[in-house]
Amino acid sequence: MSQLQSYVGKKILAVTNDGRILVGILCGLDQTTNIIMQNCQERIFSEDEGVEVVDLGLYLIRGDNIAIIGLLDEKEDAELDLENIQAAPLLALKH
Repeated sequence: MSQLQSYVGKKILAVTNDGRILVGILCGLDQTTNIIMQNCQERIFSEDEGVEVVDLGLYLIRGDNIAIIGLLDEKEDAELDLENIQAAPLLALKH
């Protein structure tokens, strides 16, 4: 958890066990890696259309539902043309 503490206040991308991709500012976390994100958006990928972005606002994700968390390069992210990106959605994680 100590490494994630350095991400507080920064833009992150989290992938959940069910394949959802969430982007936002990490506000806080606890010892079980439950995280709180502000200005959270879900990015929904499709093979037929561009990426759909759904604003979620303040969002809590349970730690046992998180597959991966990483810092997001805000400059590179701003340069992405999400309307023209087509990709298959991630599948749910299998244990």
